[in-house]
Amino acid sequence: MKNLQRWIELEGAVNVRDLGGLETTDGSATVHGRILRSDNLQGLTPADIATLVETHKVRHVVDLRSTAEVTLEGPGPLTTVPEVTIHHHTLFAEGGRYTDVEADRVLPWQDRAADDELRVTGFYYGYLRDRPDSVVRALRVMAHDDGAVIVHCAAGKDRTGVLCALALTVAGATREAILADYVATGDRLERILVRLRASDTYRRDLDSRPADDHLPRPSYMEHFLDILDTRFGGPLGWLDAHGWTPDDTTALRARLLS
Repeated sequence: MKNLQRWIELEGAVNVRDLGGLETTDGSATVHGRILRSDNLQGLTPADIATLVETHKVRHVVDLRSTAEVTLEGPGPLTTVPEVTIHHHTLFAEGGRYTDVEADRVLPWQDRAADDELRVTGFYYGYLRDRPDSVVRALRVMAHDDGAVIVHCAAGKDRTGVLCALALTVAGATREAILADYVATGDRLERILVRLRASDTYRRDLDSRPADDHLPRPSYMEHFLDILDTRFGGPLGWLDAHGWTPDDTTALRARLLS
């Protein structure tokens, strides 16, 4: 990434960065300190919590993990911090054992068998198809103005990547900036996989495939956004069709632009 200040170095999470500093279509940039993105927050140390809550003023956590993941991994140490509110909005249709790794297995560009819907739209579109309620609610939390929001899943790559791409699109970030933010997770991939392999929840899925299979390639996100452009006239068209309002757009843009 050009803006190295976007990375936030913690002991208990390795894929943490700020959505500030990304170029917008009007030539300005998104502001720092409003929305952060991360991998799993289970391992946060007391020093990490102080960094997020005191230094970065985090007041809301958007947890995109499934109920099964939260049950197996635990709700995370930020649940004990009075100043912080946890918002759990899974992007999976709660049935079976699903993780980010499971999602990767059915991405249509990986030469794996999939039904027509998944091949055409990609698994990322499945989040929107299966849980539009969670997508809209999570984005509304991200538009809060009472402190910073941190959004996360397990790796901070797929579910988090989709939500952040939608938020950045609403805010007017350029397509190039959105793709650059998405692929930045690749810079931390080895460290992410080490953390996830330490957990029984994710180890089996990770060990079944080489590390390169987990890379966030720009074509994945580009294809997903192209689908929304074609079907709905863009992410805002999809959001409008699922209860998003002009006031929501104004709030989210204010969060990331002023």
